[in-house]
Amino acid sequence: MEITVRIPVAGDWVRFAGPADSNLKLVREAVGVTIAARDGVVQLAGQEEPVCIAKAVIDRMVELAARGHQCQPGEVQDLIADETEDQAVQIATMDEPELRPVSWEGDLEVYSAGRRIRPRTNNQLQYVEAIRHNDLVFGSGPAGTGKTYLAVACAVHMLKADRVRKIMLVRPAVEAGEKLGFLPGDLEAKVHPYLRPLLDALHDMLEFNTIRRFMETDVLEIAPLAYMRGRTLNHSVIILDEAQNTTAAQMKMFLTRLGHGSKMIVTGDTSQIDLSNPAHSGLIDAARRFKDVPGSAFIRLQNSDVVRHPLVQRIIEAYQVDGPHH
Repeated sequence: MEITVRIPVAGDWVRFAGPADSNLKLVREAVGVTIAARDGVVQLAGQEEPVCIAKAVIDRMVELAARGHQCQPGEVQDLIADETEDQAVQIATMDEPELRPVSWEGDLEVYSAGRRIRPRTNNQLQYVEAIRHNDLVFGSGPAGTGKTYLAVACAVHMLKADRVRKIMLVRPAVEAGEKLGFLPGDLEAKVHPYLRPLLDALHDMLEFNTIRRFMETDVLEIAPLAYMRGRTLNHSVIILDEAQNTTAAQMKMFLTRLGHGSKMIVTGDTSQIDLSNPAHSGLIDAARRFKDVPGSAFIRLQNSDVVRHPLVQRIIEAYQVDGPHH
C-alpha cells in the first residue's frame, strides 16, 4: 500500500520532521514502513495497517507543527503508541468469528510425557492464576522455577481451547555480549538459538509435526524483540522471555503491541542481566511501573520454587552468597 501526504507546514520543516528528518526516521523504524520525504511531500509504503498508523501519526505531527510546536522524539513515540492502540480497537470491532473468553476455568489441558502439566508450588499456582485472570503478567525468578515453562503451557492450553488464534514467542537478542548479526544464516537460523528454551518447552507439549504445521500457518511465530515494532497482535498469547535484557524503551515498545483479546506474559531473571548497565533493565523498570496497575500482575518466584534437578536450587544459593564473579 502506498500513500502520499502533502505537508502544509508554513513554518520551519524541522518543527515537523525533526533535525535531519529524525522524527520521520523514528516513525519509519517504529511502525515498519518505507518513508520518502521531499519538497513538502511524504510518501509512505508498506503493509496496509502500518501505513495507516504512520499516516495518522504524521497527520497529528502536522497539526502540532502548524501550531508552532517543535515535535520531540518522546512525543512522536507517544503518538505512535496512541495510533497503534486505536488501530487495534478498529480491527477488533470488525466482524470475525467468535472466540471463547481468553480466561479459563479448571486445570490446564496440557500434557508432557503423558502427565498433566500443573503448578507444583504455591508461587507457581499464583503465577498460573495471575495468567488466568490478567491480560499482562510478569513472572520474575531464578532459573528452574518454571516461569517460562508454565507460560508456554498456559499459551498452549488457550490455543487448544480456542481462546486465542496465535502464540508468539519473543526474546531480546542480547546474551553475554553477543548479537544476532554475529550468527550465521538467515533470520530463522539466527533466532532459533535465542528461542531454544521456549521451543524446548513447546516440544514437551506438542508433537513435532503439529509445531511445524503451526509455524507454517502462522499460528506459532517466533521473533527477536526488534521485529515487534509496528505490530499489533489480537487474539494471541505473546510471551517475552529473558525480559531482564530489555531496556525500558524496548519494554514499552513491546507492551504497546498488546491487542484485543490477547494476553502478554513477560518472564525474566533479574540476577542474570547482560546489559552493559543493569540498572537500565526494562524488567526492573516495569516492576516499579506496574506495581498497582489494574489488569496486570507481577509474580516473583523464589529459590524454593525450583523444580529442576534438586542440585539446581543449591547451585543458585551458592552463587547468591557473594554474587557472581566476572
